[in-house]
Amino acid sequence: MSEYRHVRLFRNGRNQAVRIPVEFELPGKEAIMHRDGDRLVIEPVRKRGLIALLKTMKPIEEEFPEIADPPPAPERPL
Repeated sequence: MSEYRHVRLFRNGRNQAVRIPVEFELPGKEAIMHRDGDRLVIEPVRKRGLIALLKTMKPIEEEFPEIADPPPAPERPL
């Protein structure tokens, strides 16, 4: 697979557009686009699970207060 491909820009209504060749297709239905200097970068939106989200969080430094935790009351027969 080639790292570069010459493509044509065209207009789609008021938007400038480019067709993405099959070898550069992104997964999913959404992407993130941003500028990096004079480059335009398009990246797939990655669905992140709970584990990935938790790994990005910083540990809590504060101490938690002690709480009263009495045993549950016994159940009464019906």
